[in-house]
Amino acid sequence: MRSMASSAPSRGIVAIVGVGPKLGRCIARKFAHEGYTVAILARDLVLIGEGRTGRLSRFADEIAREEKAQVFAIRIDCSDSRSVREAFEGVLSLGFVEVLVYNAYQPLPWHPTNFTDIGIDSFQKSLAVSSIGSFLCAQQVIPGMVDRGKGTILFTGCSASLNGIAGYSELCCGKFALRALSQSLAREFQPLGVHVAHVIIDGVVGPPRVMAGPSTSQRSSF
Repeated sequence: MRSMASSAPSRGIVAIVGVGPKLGRCIARKFAHEGYTVAILARDLVLIGEGRTGRLSRFADEIAREEKAQVFAIRIDCSDSRSVREAFEGVLSLGFVEVLVYNAYQPLPWHPTNFTDIGIDSFQKSLAVSSIGSFLCAQQVIPGMVDRGKGTILFTGCSASLNGIAGYSELCCGKFALRALSQSLAREFQPLGVHVAHVIIDGVVGPPRVMAGPSTSQRSSF
């Protein structure tokens, strides 16, 4: 676990699962700016992004330095229950998790894949990261939120959460399941003070400060 210490935190802990160079890092930066202690979690501490090899710890150092916040980088494999448990032992050691953002997904080819060409291992991995990982991470933080009568869980989805898309069975099945989980948790825990929301990102997220032109890829409809 990598940390960058600064002044004492004035707010709770935010755990962001699935942090890459685009959306995840921007979410982390926003919460850090608002005064939260932030834990950023990803499958590998070494990530590929923005045309070069970068480290999750570098994201943590960068955000901590610019926002004068405490930011921790923690490795997690969302498809593995032991990895999730060990990662959240580190997160929970920081204090009460006030917000969980689940932004993880299994990377897939940009081009559509024929259904008959999808391997079972690939399908299971995608389903595990989107649905089992969100289930495991939510189980780690909900007890503490219920005990305190407050907390927020945000799941990120896309258009594939609502509509099946030809050539993207792996993505759609996992995102459908994630949406169902978020609705179930919202109805169960809202009366106990825990807010659960499923946020649909209906488009392709580009690099920070770059205005991307229209994409001709079928995936741009996400």
